[in-house]
Amino acid sequence: MNEDHIRNVVEAALLAAGRPLGLAELAQLFDEDARPAPATLREALGRIADDHASRALELREVASGWRLQVRAEFAPEVSRLWPERPQRYSRALLETLALIAYRQPITRAEIEAVRGVAVNPNIVKTLMERSWVRVVGHRDVPGHPELLGTTKDFLDHFGLADLDELPPLAELKALADLNPQLALPVGSDGEEPVLVPDTEATAVDTAGEAPEPAVGEPPAGEAPEPTVGEPPAGDAERA
Repeated sequence: MNEDHIRNVVEAALLAAGRPLGLAELAQLFDEDARPAPATLREALGRIADDHASRALELREVASGWRLQVRAEFAPEVSRLWPERPQRYSRALLETLALIAYRQPITRAEIEAVRGVAVNPNIVKTLMERSWVRVVGHRDVPGHPELLGTTKDFLDHFGLADLDELPPLAELKALADLNPQLALPVGSDGEEPVLVPDTEATAVDTAGEAPEPAVGEPPAGEAPEPTVGEPPAGDAERA
């Protein structure tokens, strides 16, 4: 079969699929008696990558296969096609996801020990609903707590082929630095959110979690407790 034809079919499929495609799926695009070998498909993918080296699209290998995606430098302009404000995730959720990614398998108690605060159950629920985190087993200790780990969907979203491609923790400012694929909505109820670090002090994440108070800071709406020997507020005037 003509090599140009194989390359064109593979490129067209990657554009049409809107998701990563593996070698097995790409091979199924061709008639059984003319199905290219994996080495031939890899060669075609290499040519496609070279063809897009200086263009707005790039070919990227992720955990589930290969995909054509918008380069990060063009994402701000292209994202204006969808004027809806993207969902924002809190720093607590990002920190929890980062701990799971770098220290998996890990239990909720171990996450809490590192962060110093309790893990809001809605955070783990949100991560599981996004299919970024799953239960991979149970720790062999009393209570048999769940062990959490990341999924292929997590790797695909952040443009990673495997966990070895995670940047060193010292270089990681926020999980959004991993340069995820440009989020393209698939419908009013299936819009793909954009992951951004939440730096607003009053922001509430999509799981409904308000920002956590600093150590020693009272919860919102409660007056701070007086220090030892300090009269309650309002008593000083009477004194």
